[in-house]
Amino acid sequence: MKTSILLRATACAILGQWSAYAFALDPLSYAKYDQVKTTALHLDLKADFTQKTLGGYAELTLNWIDKKAATLDLDTRDLAISKIEAQDAKGAWAPAKYTLDKLDAEKGQALHVALPGQPAKVRIHYKTAPTAAALQWLTPKQTMSGKYPFMFSQSQPINARSFMPVQDTPAVRFTYTARIQAPEGMRVVMSADNDPKATGKGGWNFTMPQAVPSYLVAIGIGELEARTLGGRTGVYAEPQRIKAAEYELADTEKMVAAAESLYGPYRWGRYDMLVLPPSFPIGGMENPRLTFLTPTMIAGDRSLVDLIAHELAHSWSGNLVTNASWKHWWLNEGFTTYVTTRIIEKLYGEEVATMNLQLEQEEAIESLKGIPAAKQALVSREPDTSSKHYTDEGLAYPKGAWFLRTLEQRAGRAAFDPFLRSWFDQHAFQSVTTEQFVAFLRANLLAKNPKIMSDKELDEWLYGPGIPSSAKHAVSTRLTKLNETTARWLKGDLKTAQLDTKGWKAEEWMKFLNDIDNKANAAKLEELDKAFGLSKTGNNEVAFRFYRAAVHAGYQGVRPHLEAFLLKVGRQKFVVPLYTALRAKPDDRAWAERIYKLARERYHPETQGSVDKAMNK
Repeated sequence: MKTSILLRATACAILGQWSAYAFALDPLSYAKYDQVKTTALHLDLKADFTQKTLGGYAELTLNWIDKKAATLDLDTRDLAISKIEAQDAKGAWAPAKYTLDKLDAEKGQALHVALPGQPAKVRIHYKTAPTAAALQWLTPKQTMSGKYPFMFSQSQPINARSFMPVQDTPAVRFTYTARIQAPEGMRVVMSADNDPKATGKGGWNFTMPQAVPSYLVAIGIGELEARTLGGRTGVYAEPQRIKAAEYELADTEKMVAAAESLYGPYRWGRYDMLVLPPSFPIGGMENPRLTFLTPTMIAGDRSLVDLIAHELAHSWSGNLVTNASWKHWWLNEGFTTYVTTRIIEKLYGEEVATMNLQLEQEEAIESLKGIPAAKQALVSREPDTSSKHYTDEGLAYPKGAWFLRTLEQRAGRAAFDPFLRSWFDQHAFQSVTTEQFVAFLRANLLAKNPKIMSDKELDEWLYGPGIPSSAKHAVSTRLTKLNETTARWLKGDLKTAQLDTKGWKAEEWMKFLNDIDNKANAAKLEELDKAFGLSKTGNNEVAFRFYRAAVHAGYQGVRPHLEAFLLKVGRQKFVVPLYTALRAKPDDRAWAERIYKLARERYHPETQGSVDKAMNK
């Protein structure tokens, strides 16, 4: 018999964070963190670009919860372990016995370390595999200068275990320190304190004083320069990209201040960013103190800075308050998407924010066509034992934000803003579940005004498919006006030469291209390209939508620019839909297969897997 949200929430509220909901073991981890938890990590590693490995040791400081426990269970994937040591009460290190379970294709291998006496520290000596899922090793040819190789990590959701032997679950948070050795001429940066004046002599040293989950331990190594943006903000990038990055990210300090005015102090010290090579598989990764960014957001006109606002917003939702398992992913991404809109509104005005929001909601509704109904809920009723649902930009982003916006609209900002800030404050540096949020929502918002949302509607938002019919759609005045222009152009009543696009913002171009996709023919796409140079635009969000519409329309004149795009850019949000579109027609498919043979080695392992799947459907 299914229990209602009310009963689940009430039970969770009574039991608090020690409830079964808050601490049910993560099905994607082998760790038994109800028995022992990692409280601190130290990494001492050397980067070998010839072998494409990181080698050295990981030292874990442990808190034994179960006084009868005698085994430390860790997550690993393709790690070559040479020895494990435990530290005794006198500080001496002694060998420890261990075993590795059979490899699971998704979860990797469980590492079981036998530890009589419950030592405070364990040291694991290991080397990563050249094919480690978390690490991408680029050759000098794949960098801008061509002088040095480059390496970066991307661990979310469960790839940290291919980088280091840890309790690889967001339910476990720990502080960390590191010493990383790298070839001369290359800089190492991590999601920790980064000293722009450091030289790396004797190794690059890092300290992360705030406790983070394993997926937020990140590293980048390459030819990098640093620029200061503000009193607590800065950017790292390849020398040939640093000037453009500095210009594009100039408003970052203002964004931090805007977020603080809404949701309280920024609690991570500095907010720096690392602009990575184009093979980075996602738009951005919210690694604390050092957000990782795709260079595809550098448009030259700061028109895509909502991505920065999104990654910064994670400093409250996701990093400060973290989903306890990936089943509750919407607590990271839905909250962050909502906060992003609020930051954009505060900095750039309500109309810009509403345009972004309307576009986001429209694309969410369109995406439902390709998502099975069972995967459309914000949180599944059963534990999700697959990590694949949590690797790409998905429905949890806009649907979660839409849910929070619905609460905000009905409660009013005067009530909702303090509520959301108190959620962040009271759960800072904790890992939480949906049930905990529901309990908090009921006690701190719905109890005062039950009419804001009924039990039935709350259940529909969290556990039902699609977008509830009660959802209020965002309506932008500018985008509404654009609808008439688009309709007239498609009918031929308005010629391409008559399109008045001088004042269009990037959002207007994105909506226009979304709305003509699969409706305009090749001749019309060619006209647009000749009139506005869309195949050569520096705005990659606009370029992607134009390329997709061009493929659907059969406009082959776009191919030279599309080829260059696919060979350079590895962001999954762009390349997977483009390859998917190209596989629909035999001629396009043959062309795409030729391009992919050249491009595949340039993509991150996650992107390779996604495109492989798309091309082989």
